[in-house]
Amino acid sequence: MLRNVIAMVICATILSGCSPTVKVEAPSEPININLNVKIDHQINIKVDKALDNIINKSGLY
Repeated sequence: MLRNVIAMVICATILSGCSPTVKVEAPSEPININLNVKIDHQINIKVDKALDNIINKSGLY
C-alpha cells in the first residue's frame, strides 16, 4: 500500500515536469507587408435630358 502511494507520488512528480510550455516573443525583425493594389473606379451618372439641358445652360457642367 505504501509502495503504491510512493509510486503514485513519484509518477505525478515526473509527469508534472513534462507539462508543455508556450513562449511568446516579439519577432527580431519588423513585419513587412507589401500590398500591390490598383484601385480603379468609375462613376456613372444618368440624368434626364431636360435636367441635362438645364445643367448645360447654367454652366455647372
